[in-house]
Amino acid sequence: MSASNQQRLAKRMRLAARVIGLIAAGFFLFMLIASAIGEVITGAWETTSQADKIQGSLLAAFAAIALVGCIVSWWRERLAGIVLILTAVGLGAYGGAIAGRHNIIVGLVLALMYLVPGGLFLISWRLSRKTP
Repeated sequence: MSASNQQRLAKRMRLAARVIGLIAAGFFLFMLIASAIGEVITGAWETTSQADKIQGSLLAAFAAIALVGCIVSWWRERLAGIVLILTAVGLGAYGGAIAGRHNIIVGLVLALMYLVPGGLFLISWRLSRKTP
């Protein structure tokens, strides 16, 4: 593969990873915030157990870390890829631990939405550094 084709492929992978990552992180964070607002408005927040509040806060923290990883990708795509893959591992383990009967499926769904852009960032970084 020629150097120009390799750079073009790396650029397209970066763009795809940014779009996928921002959509996934933005939607996930929006969903969690909307759920919290709905609980506060309906008054269900007072009856929610402390464990459920901690679980919701942990999910919001994972989504915020992923969003930060996507924002960092404009300057450091290797760091962004590592952050997104670590977020995917954390969410996969979290989903697998709390999901009950369908723990593998939930863990994979939660992890894949950040594993794909994280992998694309790392591959793009590797392609942009490699000179044939």
